[in-house]
Amino acid sequence: MQRRNFVVRGLGLALAAAVACPGLVQAQEYPAKPITIVVAFTAGGNNDLRARQLGVPVGTLLKQTIVVENKPGASGNIGHELVSRAAPDGYTLGIGAMGPLAVNSSLFRRLGFDPKEFVPVVLIEKAPLVLVTRIDKPFKSFKDVVAAAKAKPGFLSIGNAGTGGAHHLSSELLEDAAGLEMLKVPYKGGGPAATALLAGEIDLMFEQTYAALPSIQVGKTRALAVTSEKRLPSLPDVPTMAELGYPQVTVSNWLGVIAPKGTPQPVVRKLNEAFNKALAQPELREKIAGPGNLVGGGSPEEFAAFIDAESKRWSALVKAKGIRLE
Repeated sequence: MQRRNFVVRGLGLALAAAVACPGLVQAQEYPAKPITIVVAFTAGGNNDLRARQLGVPVGTLLKQTIVVENKPGASGNIGHELVSRAAPDGYTLGIGAMGPLAVNSSLFRRLGFDPKEFVPVVLIEKAPLVLVTRIDKPFKSFKDVVAAAKAKPGFLSIGNAGTGGAHHLSSELLEDAAGLEMLKVPYKGGGPAATALLAGEIDLMFEQTYAALPSIQVGKTRALAVTSEKRLPSLPDVPTMAELGYPQVTVSNWLGVIAPKGTPQPVVRKLNEAFNKALAQPELREKIAGPGNLVGGGSPEEFAAFIDAESKRWSALVKAKGIRLE
């Protein structure tokens, strides 16, 4: 009789705990099925690559399969909207990108999601840019660029991967900081812009460091400056924009993991722990940091504060410069 009373009492306590802390119980059981990570850009790009690289160790840590789905379109808005409408149960996550989370709400008349309503999980990386020119252009240093741009305002051309992207916004910051006027030429992606640079169609472009390095290393392009806070190990002889006197042009494209609004905090914490452990693995850190990117990590609260600061920064620039999508 005493044993039966003890078992009944134990079951009662367990049920009471489940009612009082449903999120805790859910986190203990989570994940019970595969997790999908939505990438809002095409396969083969940096966001897609990083999601797949992280999926393996995170899946191992959580003892579940991580499935990566690409949902590109509308500057990343389509994929982010899909994540925002998913069930808030931790089984649909997204690779949250700088544009959709911090810029697009200022560029588009309407978004199908509210960037502020996502639940930040963890910052994955910050990716600085490098200002490059074709090797046979007359710009041996950034001072040469400034001199040429001031001699003929509006003549020097600088390409970008599309209006509102990190490439474009960096050039807008540069114009303001250095008092320049340049011809900004948008392309449909970083690849076409880089091709135009190599073909001599444009004079300059801010390019993602990992994408710029191959052409720099074989002598097809020259690196004039980087937008990182400190010099990059991959480009130790290239000065930062801050060193050159333009700290305003300290810029990083970035990405992280986000979840739909309402995802239970215990689940978010479990995911954050797993992604932090994966980001601490030497092999993955080398893949991120090797080309000059900065490894992320940290708490959901730190990522949320970072997104908020970036949103305020870029919305102010878009408004001040009157930037609009064509």
